[in-house]
Amino acid sequence: MPELAINGGSPVRPQGYPAWPVWDERDLAAVEAVVRSGNWGGFPEPGPNAASFEEAFTTYQGARFGILMANGTVTMEVALKALGIGWGDEVVVPALTFAATAYAPMAAGALPVIVDVTQETWTIDPDLVEAAITERTRAIVPVHLGQQMADMDRIMDIARKHALAVIEDCAHAHGQQWKGRGAGCIGDFGSFSHQSSKILTAGEGGTLLTNDEALARRAHSIIDCGRPKDPDEKDYTFGANYRLGELHAALLAVAMERFPHQVAERAENAEHFEELVGQVPGVRIMPHDPRITRWSFYNYILAIDPDAFGGATNEVVCEALGAEGVPGEVQYPPMSRYDLFQPSLSQLPVAVEFADRLDPAKMSFPVAEAAGLRESIYFQENTFRAGRQGVEDAVEALAKIQRHANELTVRDS
Repeated sequence: MPELAINGGSPVRPQGYPAWPVWDERDLAAVEAVVRSGNWGGFPEPGPNAASFEEAFTTYQGARFGILMANGTVTMEVALKALGIGWGDEVVVPALTFAATAYAPMAAGALPVIVDVTQETWTIDPDLVEAAITERTRAIVPVHLGQQMADMDRIMDIARKHALAVIEDCAHAHGQQWKGRGAGCIGDFGSFSHQSSKILTAGEGGTLLTNDEALARRAHSIIDCGRPKDPDEKDYTFGANYRLGELHAALLAVAMERFPHQVAERAENAEHFEELVGQVPGVRIMPHDPRITRWSFYNYILAIDPDAFGGATNEVVCEALGAEGVPGEVQYPPMSRYDLFQPSLSQLPVAVEFADRLDPAKMSFPVAEAAGLRESIYFQENTFRAGRQGVEDAVEALAKIQRHANELTVRDS
């Protein structure tokens, strides 16, 4: 008789986990109010709900200014443009992230320079960042991945030494703090996504945070077709319509009311998860960085040793986890093996001029490749909103798969 649910055995958690996104009558009332108002769009920018959310989120993260816009990809593009970065410039990004991190510099006209990540955290390797800097480098985009944050002490030291801008990719890091400072408030800009799966969501949307008033005004202008932030001024930019509508903004304002409790709940249950999951053979949890002073995360990432799972890769283990009723994902492949990263199809001048440097087939990122293709497993946020039993079931499912790894059908990555 098979033991694993993927082969017909009984699943560990047939009831599954809480649904996402969370909603209640407050969301319905907020959307209804927008519908009845007739003010559905994002113009004038920001709309009242957008402004309300910007104020609440910036206060929570500890920034001075927030700019809400269409999504968490254009946030990075807008940040680069607001900083005056474009044609002929280079922007250093990590090899293990969503394709948007490398796309954004190209959309601004710049060249993404991709470097590998550290073995300990799978965030951008500061030593490789510094080695990649040339006279054309203008910015670094560290990505806070899963429950980890990039080493912002090192990144900021490097940035100051070489007079570079820093744009934090915080799509996973709503609520995180580094030495008491909110993620996205340490560099020149912090970029957040509000896409459907993110832990502060309206289905779509993105926010830029900054402590620089001039940069904030420029970003507001860029997303509002280039209009000056104040009508009495003549400070135009070359912009486009990247505004977010009031229906989405209203949902974000309500989601912000729930957010602090959800952050604390996930963090408490993740601590219990770590106490247990580190005892599963073949599992490596990443060390806690004491500089992360408020822990918040999109998904929780750990590493498996495929040899301890009968040679199965992370894709196979995640499929088996799903059959056990535990949502697990691989998410990001390395940029060298990422189907979504197709710079040659863009026809952008930067892609044509630097075709060799942007050819994934000519890239090699050993740590990111091992993580993305064999080792990384992302446990979704709802695993940590199901109480202690929820995380205990998730750990038991992983341990069960490891114990019965001989039942797995091993496929090539």
